[in-house]
Amino acid sequence: MPSTSVVTISRHINDQERRHPDATGAFSNLLYDLALAAKIVSREVNQAGLFDLLGSAGETNVQGETVQKLDQFAHEVIYKAMDHAGHLCCMASEECEDIIAIPDRFPIGEYVLLFDPLDGSSNIDINVSIGTIFSIHRKISSGERGTLEDCLQRGTEQLAAGYVLYGSSTMLVYTTGMGVHGFTLDPSIGEFLLSHPDIRIPDPGARLYSVNEAYRDRWSDEQRRLVDHMKGTGRYSARYIGSLVADFHRTLLRGGIFMYPADSKSPEGKLRLLYEAAPMAMLAREAGGRASDGVRDILDIEPQSLHQRTPLFVGSAPLVDLAERFLAGTSEI
Repeated sequence: MPSTSVVTISRHINDQERRHPDATGAFSNLLYDLALAAKIVSREVNQAGLFDLLGSAGETNVQGETVQKLDQFAHEVIYKAMDHAGHLCCMASEECEDIIAIPDRFPIGEYVLLFDPLDGSSNIDINVSIGTIFSIHRKISSGERGTLEDCLQRGTEQLAAGYVLYGSSTMLVYTTGMGVHGFTLDPSIGEFLLSHPDIRIPDPGARLYSVNEAYRDRWSDEQRRLVDHMKGTGRYSARYIGSLVADFHRTLLRGGIFMYPADSKSPEGKLRLLYEAAPMAMLAREAGGRASDGVRDILDIEPQSLHQRTPLFVGSAPLVDLAERFLAGTSEI
């Protein structure tokens, strides 16, 4: 890309839409609305300490986790940005127990939005990077309005996935199955500008592993051997932030592997399949990497419930393959 060119996210979405002559524009408009919601959330995240948006809201969500004030704010912003434009048939959020219906007064569309409004919210009060994760599917149920069936689709059926990282700068990274592209928000003009075109996970890239080793005593013997192998070879370095979006973003750009394995306390895993693992898995695949639950590809898992949990191993494909071999009890070679 010439140094003089400026590509906004709107221009980029339009350019991708032109590759589909039968496109109606509804999908593109859906992505525009998500970008607008991201700008609003970014503004509040950057000013949270000034306007009493830090700390707990005094509630717990369906996951049994403490709801932060910014969790609530981000959820409401995304919901209100997406509920009225006629692109969606329903939504689902990590913060809500059931699917979110589109109000009767608004038109219904052909797409489904699943989102984690503010991932890593336990880090809000200490100014660590946090993020929004989203996944888009096409409506598959026969009725006019969306149903649970529309939300419980495999990751392979995703039309788009992405995240917004609120850090030293705000970045929106997304894929529609035609590569992974990153945009940085320029606050002076209020636009997301293309800064990271055609992102590819380095293969194998930096030999970094990312996992919370404080849970080591809860791990299986195979998981312990995997991490011991990485530490013992002297070729790997540990990096762990504790915010999925931030850890995944580093892995996407530098390579390595992020791991959130099952353990004795969470035998089914801790991360949510629909709101966290599947979107990251699509991004990893489109960037040349892989995502697995330790046995099978995340994208192939058939969801059974809205808040289903899963282990997650994601990053450079050779390292995810290595993790699967260790967890199966076979040699690391």
